[in-house]
Amino acid sequence: MVTNIKKTKMTTLRKELPYILIALIPFIYLAFIWNNLPETVPMHWNGKGEIDRYGSKNELWSMTSMLSGLGYFLFLIIPKIDPKGKLSKMGNKLDNLRLMMALFMSALSMFIIYSVQQAESKPTFIFALIGLLFAGLGNYFKTIKPNYFIGIKTPWTLENEEVWKKTHLFGGKLWFAGGLLIFILSLIIPNVYSFYVLMTVTVIISIIPIIYSYLKFKKLKT
Repeated sequence: MVTNIKKTKMTTLRKELPYILIALIPFIYLAFIWNNLPETVPMHWNGKGEIDRYGSKNELWSMTSMLSGLGYFLFLIIPKIDPKGKLSKMGNKLDNLRLMMALFMSALSMFIIYSVQQAESKPTFIFALIGLLFAGLGNYFKTIKPNYFIGIKTPWTLENEEVWKKTHLFGGKLWFAGGLLIFILSLIIPNVYSFYVLMTVTVIISIIPIIYSYLKFKKLKT
């Protein structure tokens, strides 16, 4: 019995180790440059890349914890509290989704810390990164099982599994295309316009699948 428990713990640790290491990278980077940072550092930039708020460098620890640390723990906990237990049945597909989110959160944290270190920021990098995230999520939408935490959760997708599947198949293509559009345009147009592109595309790819799920549900009921 004790041997089996130890083997289970070791297996779990080996599985979680890549995610833990990815989540720790921003903390390690911050610790490495800590002594070279002034006590007061830039903490926020506007859409033009101009500094509009300064704060204590200690805030960087909480920021990193919220992004990289909390991101790791959320994906660790959510499958365990999913009432339908569908997420835990996704296997490697959920692991790949976790890996993608872990890399995104870590990269975002690293970029923010680097921007603070350099006292300048290029918002287009964040917009492009978000675009890649949207495209990656869209690619995985078709594999997500009905649940209350991840995906396009509307009253109609949650009530009908067929509506869930069709909505996520359609929404996945929309998010993938929208994410690539954000990524490409963020690299070739000015910062301010990139922000508007990001907001516009985000609204479109968020609202259209909701309307689509409602129409599909009504069609099935008639």
